[in-house]
Amino acid sequence: MRVVGVIPARFASTRFPGKPLADICGRPMVWWVHRQLSQVEGVDEVYVALDDERVAQACGEYGIRHVMTSKGHPTHLDRLAEFCQAVDADFYVNVNGDEPLMRPGYVAALVPQGIDPGSFYAANAMTVIRRPVEVSDIARIKVVTDAQGFGMYLARSPIPYPKASAKFDYYKFVGIQCFSKPALEFCAETPRGRVEAIEDIDEYRFLENGRKVRFVAIEAETLSVDTAHDLERVRSVIGERIAKGEITL
Repeated sequence: MRVVGVIPARFASTRFPGKPLADICGRPMVWWVHRQLSQVEGVDEVYVALDDERVAQACGEYGIRHVMTSKGHPTHLDRLAEFCQAVDADFYVNVNGDEPLMRPGYVAALVPQGIDPGSFYAANAMTVIRRPVEVSDIARIKVVTDAQGFGMYLARSPIPYPKASAKFDYYKFVGIQCFSKPALEFCAETPRGRVEAIEDIDEYRFLENGRKVRFVAIEAETLSVDTAHDLERVRSVIGERIAKGEITL
């Protein structure tokens, strides 16, 4: 079984242009994500799927494998679908390029075991929201699953609504995923649906078309970098990890 790690890195982010190259303690953000993903046991190779020569140059300087993809992709799923045609594998482990706090252990839970690579397979990580402010933050996608761990619905607003009880945990989407090649080919063949376009949540590509997405709960300290404020928080966390000797450059 061949498992490839892939980091989608879009330069022209709407909320944070140039995000993959944002400096974090002397290294571009994409370097931090690549560093962590490269340490995951069971992942054979790691690539960056990018769309800009500036990111390609930075990857080249650090010896990071990369594949140029179209600037026109509306979502990271579409970028991954193009990437899987260029790099063959049984499964593709995706870590979003704005997840520099991701630790290798977070990803290990998503590496498939005993799954037929010829089948449709899509899995995503989620974690309990520990900071109350994130419940109402539209940048944090909230997740509700069924009794078997498959996604029922996702939203940027708080879900479920605590009408009858408040005795539950909110879960948020973590940008760590695993797809079989047929799942990514499905993305390439299936246009964006109504709810996906409204919520701007890529996983509705599957849910709106009757496909199941498994959600795996992990314990994770994570923060996707969507704003300059997020970047400052991430710099602080990584700086602390370096000071404690948890990370060496």
